[in-house]
Amino acid sequence: MQSSIFNVRVPLPARDEVFLMNTITDAQLLVSSDVAALLDRELDRDGMWTAGADNREAIDLLTENGFLVPSREHDRRTLDAHLARVKSDATELHITLLTTLQCNFACDYCFQGDHGDYNKFADKMTLETAERVAAWIERELARVRPQYLTLMFFGGEPLLNVPVMYYLAERLWQSARELGVEQRISIITNGLLLSAEIVDRLVPFGLKGVKITLDGDRDMHNKMRPLRGGQGTFDRIVENVRAVAGRVGIAIGGNFDEQSAGSYPALLDFLKAQSFADKLVKVNFKPIVRAPEPAKPKGMLPLIPVSANGVPLKPLNGTCMTSAGAGGASGCDSCNVLDDQMSLLREETKRHGFPTPDGVPKGPCHVHLQHAHTIGPDGSMYACPGSTGEKSLSTGHIDDRSEPWRESARERFLRLSPWKECGDCAFIPTCAGGCVVASHTTFGDMNTPTCHKRTFESAVIALAQDVASAS
Repeated sequence: MQSSIFNVRVPLPARDEVFLMNTITDAQLLVSSDVAALLDRELDRDGMWTAGADNREAIDLLTENGFLVPSREHDRRTLDAHLARVKSDATELHITLLTTLQCNFACDYCFQGDHGDYNKFADKMTLETAERVAAWIERELARVRPQYLTLMFFGGEPLLNVPVMYYLAERLWQSARELGVEQRISIITNGLLLSAEIVDRLVPFGLKGVKITLDGDRDMHNKMRPLRGGQGTFDRIVENVRAVAGRVGIAIGGNFDEQSAGSYPALLDFLKAQSFADKLVKVNFKPIVRAPEPAKPKGMLPLIPVSANGVPLKPLNGTCMTSAGAGGASGCDSCNVLDDQMSLLREETKRHGFPTPDGVPKGPCHVHLQHAHTIGPDGSMYACPGSTGEKSLSTGHIDDRSEPWRESARERFLRLSPWKECGDCAFIPTCAGGCVVASHTTFGDMNTPTCHKRTFESAVIALAQDVASAS
């Protein structure tokens, strides 16, 4: 037997204990240092070792939880089976719906902020298209028979097209109910148009949560996320949160860079002082994925995609930047800085008493899942919300039309395996190589991993300390 490559260890010297986590079995153990040392026993000439009778109980415990495995090949086979199982899981049919690519904000890091006339040309889903979208989802419901139908309304700004949102939510709730499927709805919005009326209309049809973005304290947010006319948006968003808090779960997100990260403690102070503070179900901040610098070699610095006429294409062309995960790479000087900031902000969020993810990824993102789909305003389908602004990345259409360019994109996504570049990283089962949107934006190659191992390790240390404190 030997130590699994998916083990993560955190020594706790003050207790003479070690926190163990295995990312593929999701096992967590708090063991004595001498038990943890068994994982470091030298192999014999056959690649095996004998533990001795005195250690048999400990060895059985470590083996049962996946910390000890027969071989590296066993780990590889287990990983392949794990990723295949995650990919084919039919518990949930998850549909991200972009009701529009129009937006009323001019965020400084978003493509939509570049052109004042953008909304004249941005796609907006019609009711006729919504009917066909609903019909496609109903066919999938009947085929997959999931336990849950999850609808995530997104954009652009989804609340700029409320009629379509109402139509889809109400029709699909009825369809799901007839099949014994539970419908769950979430909305990702900038919060400017959020109202009690909208929430009350959707709660009976499964609305569970609304995510709103605040990019730092009042001054920083108003700089980062103004209206197209330059007016601030912070105060109105906060009032809208106040109006709906308690009616539905509210999550606060935020996107930071090196300049704005320092304003987040003040935002947390502000949120803590609000009457709705105890009604926030999650608070979480992540780094911004910005447009790349000029082209440099693959794997080190990014390429800028261009259109047929040679004009550079901006990342997330029309899709809200909040869809993209944190981006970064080994060749990026600011990557570790932002990773460190993310870890610090997570701890600061916990210190303020807000619920926040522990920072350890929970599994591969939806781009790797067979029953997760994103549908754009015109009915085009995508593997990931972050790719909806680039038509060449469409993987299909609700009309089931067969077009070579969409099929080519679909095959590209099916072949994605960025984790194969990650060596023996312990976080492969939960990270799978990171955000493909960040990889595409930063490197021009979705199969190049975006690595945040440093952040994950920091998160496991914090988790270990929490577990130890509670024991």
